[in-house]
Amino acid sequence: MTELITLFNHGPVALITIDNPPVNALSPGVPERLESALEAAQADPATKAIVIIGGSHTFIAGADINEFAKNIAAGKPGGPSIHNLLAAIEDSAKPVVVAIEGAALGGGLEVAMAAHYRVAVTSANLGLPEANLGIVPGAEGTQRLPRLIGLAKAAELIVSGRIIKAPEAMTLGLIDGIIVGEFIADALTFAEGVAQTRPVPKASVRPVEPDPAALPAARELAKKIRRNQTAPLLALDALEAAATLSFEEGCKKERELSAKSLTTPQAAALIHAFLAERAVSKVPGLPKDTQPYPLNKAAIIGAGIMGGGIAMALANAGMDVRIKDTSQEALDRGLATVCKNYQNSVNKGRFPQSVMDERMALIHPQLDYAGFEEADIIIEAAFESMAVKKQLFAEIDKVAKPDCVLATNTSTLDIDEIASATSRPEMVIGTHFFSPAHVMRLVEIVRGKASSDRVIATAMALAKKLRKVGVLVGNAMGFVGNRMMFPYMREAQFLIEEGATPAQVDRALTDFGMAMGIFAVDDMGGLDLNWRVQQQNAHLIKPGERRPLMLQKLYEMGRYGQKTGRGWYLYDENRKATPDPEVEALIEQTAKDAGIKRRPITDEEIIERCIYVMINEGAHILEEGIASRASDIDAIYFSGYGFPAYRGGPMWYANAVGLQKVSDRIEDFGWQPAPLLKRLAGEGKNFE
Repeated sequence: MTELITLFNHGPVALITIDNPPVNALSPGVPERLESALEAAQADPATKAIVIIGGSHTFIAGADINEFAKNIAAGKPGGPSIHNLLAAIEDSAKPVVVAIEGAALGGGLEVAMAAHYRVAVTSANLGLPEANLGIVPGAEGTQRLPRLIGLAKAAELIVSGRIIKAPEAMTLGLIDGIIVGEFIADALTFAEGVAQTRPVPKASVRPVEPDPAALPAARELAKKIRRNQTAPLLALDALEAAATLSFEEGCKKERELSAKSLTTPQAAALIHAFLAERAVSKVPGLPKDTQPYPLNKAAIIGAGIMGGGIAMALANAGMDVRIKDTSQEALDRGLATVCKNYQNSVNKGRFPQSVMDERMALIHPQLDYAGFEEADIIIEAAFESMAVKKQLFAEIDKVAKPDCVLATNTSTLDIDEIASATSRPEMVIGTHFFSPAHVMRLVEIVRGKASSDRVIATAMALAKKLRKVGVLVGNAMGFVGNRMMFPYMREAQFLIEEGATPAQVDRALTDFGMAMGIFAVDDMGGLDLNWRVQQQNAHLIKPGERRPLMLQKLYEMGRYGQKTGRGWYLYDENRKATPDPEVEALIEQTAKDAGIKRRPITDEEIIERCIYVMINEGAHILEEGIASRASDIDAIYFSGYGFPAYRGGPMWYANAVGLQKVSDRIEDFGWQPAPLLKRLAGEGKNFE
């Protein structure tokens, strides 16, 4: 069994190693044993300096989030107290150097800031990302960070949760040196040097330099990027304490604010979201030892918005990409869009021109299937038509090598029917990317009835390689995300027929926390696309079932959304939306002609009807086994559909509201609760 903490002497320097794989989390036992090792090093007269490192090429990635979640659910403090450890480090009479590989995040950075010196390899990641979990740093991070890098920068990093690399940390003054040679040897040499020539500085005794504009600016930033969230504002209160109180009083205030943040529903929801996103990689029923196929070369069919975006995502991951279309004009247009997207990133300073050139060189446009026989995966991103897709899969079946994964980017169509056009349905799978594919984090991975374990594992590996959230789902119309989106969109249209306006519905939804209102989403995606999907699936509507009335009218008027400058809203040259009186008048007339009596609609009703209809559909999806876990549905919705992560996802939100209340309100609206929802509500249980 591996020792959590080891202590070895290297001449005058004691080397303490934390070895708690996989990420050296501050699990119970780690702080206490680290403190004991420090005491032993202090007691050794031959030791002149102490270096602390992490095993497995990482320092400390923070607290154990699973432990956090369990403790919060039980009403206990979120993580282990490390205040005694921090005092032992900072009060050491011998200089303590923290040497950082991998990550020093959250509690890991708080430990590092208590040391007298910090050095790091160039690739090291540092930050206090607790805001991403809805909590306030609770181990003196809000007190030491502004003393080391200034109030304004500390506030920006804590509010954003941004993680920085060692060169930026060096510029800010967060670390004292960058290791470019042999890690341990250079860290020991640095420690020997400071033991001989430098004092033992304490961050806690440094003053926080006055900066009257820093906190007001940070509060505005929090409103912009952490809309409706409480933890960033509480963290700024802790930073204000750092600027106005002694270190000891500031730490006391921080502990109060951190404890307060841990009791909020937002913290519980965000921790659930964090764990849900990581759980999606654990596929029920897929053997852990399943080996994916190699993923080095890819080919894409279709150079449109989706195909081009997927090509960028693949090139960004270093994959060689062939991209095929039917005409030179389509290829040129698609590659021009890719080039423009990369150039925008260069212009904004996200990466240098050399990176753009490297990535563009990986993308090879062509009009035929030459070289497709070398591809490890072929991704079809053509027009959303079953006939078109079956023809393409029949073609690639003839050219692809036997172990090539054949993937379709369809958003609604039957994977099994597409696979039937090939002689190898076991190699076919859905990879439903979201637009823009090089930006959006979600990939729905759709298993067909014949998809092999290796193909599933390969698709999951592809998502990981692209740094995306890959969620395995079953084969059903709309899969999970769009299947829940369709009733959501339908209910929003019923609401405007009954008395609301598109602007009111969208405002209520964004106030709830959705990234965009549903009518703005429809305009962005294109009403023509929405109309086409509805036509394809018209056979699924039951006789006598109510249908929305406005989409057909807007489609016939050529109001396709942002692409035409008119949809549910009017758009200027910058695609800024304004309500359109013509649309609102048409809605009123349409309702009148249909005999629908309009009435005032409250924001509360808008939220309940739009969100609860999604929840109900999610319950059907779970019952049918299209999603394996409620948390998978949540991950799909907060990573791909703009559902606020601080509400945990639709199924977590249902649990928070109470399934009985959700079920009762569904019946109030005249709908039929899903059997699973009805049963769990009656048993007093939650979605799991």
